[in-house]
Amino acid sequence: MKNHKFFKEILADLKKVEKELDKVLKVNDPVLSQTCISLLQAGGKRMRPGFTLLSGKFFDYSFEKLLPIAVALEIIHMATLVHDDVVDASLIRRGRPTLVAGWGNEVSIATGDYLLAKALEQIVKIDDNKLSAYMAKVCIDMCQGEIHQLKYSYDIEQNFKQYLYRINRKTALLISLCCKLGAMACKAHSRGIWIMSTYGHCLGIAFQIVDDILDITADPKVLGKPVGNDVRQGIITLPMIFALKDPKIAERLKELLASDQKTEDEVQEAVALIKQSDGIAKSNEIVQRYIKKGIKNLSELPDIPAKGALIELAEFVGERSY
Repeated sequence: MKNHKFFKEILADLKKVEKELDKVLKVNDPVLSQTCISLLQAGGKRMRPGFTLLSGKFFDYSFEKLLPIAVALEIIHMATLVHDDVVDASLIRRGRPTLVAGWGNEVSIATGDYLLAKALEQIVKIDDNKLSAYMAKVCIDMCQGEIHQLKYSYDIEQNFKQYLYRINRKTALLISLCCKLGAMACKAHSRGIWIMSTYGHCLGIAFQIVDDILDITADPKVLGKPVGNDVRQGIITLPMIFALKDPKIAERLKELLASDQKTEDEVQEAVALIKQSDGIAKSNEIVQRYIKKGIKNLSELPDIPAKGALIELAEFVGERSY
């Protein structure tokens, strides 16, 4: 569990979430037990439970109500990562071998399905039809985002609007949901729910754009996985969309990004061309725009420690290197 400095306000409760995750994902089946333990040991930022708990701090905070929500949201996130690794044929994540690398596609898919079933188990505990409906809707939208990404793989004609559609569904909606449900479960007023939901959405968009920038610019050892994966898989990201507008490199970059049979040298050539363009700088400008908007939305909330934590989290999202 990383990012303790952002979560000091909720650290004790976040550790309880971690213990609950261990408990919920314990299973007698030897294979599922190994895959679930591997996922838990891989750790993660636990940002989604963190957002959920911090959002509740502005209202009638109740850890008992928030616990199953935080656990369900983190398990849903874990399941999507497992399925993403299958789709992307990813062998490394967070500096560790993925389930695909250790157990293959079949076991990985079954583990992802198991995780989603365990998330459903937690959702039942919430016993709130409105909250459950929001969770279901976001899960549906996330699947649509993944299908959209597959449908438009290697399509170099994609524009900014199509890109936002995809990352909104793939990433932003779940982070927004964490903040929204954290507020709702703690009896927030409608304005408070809107503020938290909008803050989460802004951070979710920024988070994914930064992810896409890091796939081009990061140190693989820090990132915990190889760079250039989006280029390899034909996923057209914002740095690429901007870079494709540079007349000096557009022709060659289009040729490289549109090919589904790239050599590793060609992947690295495409990465170098994107770095050479202003695509990274322009993408970072968009990130900062969303970060500032997210922080601005918090201005109506009381000045409590949780507010400072959310501001620091927003700034971290914009500056992170992993």
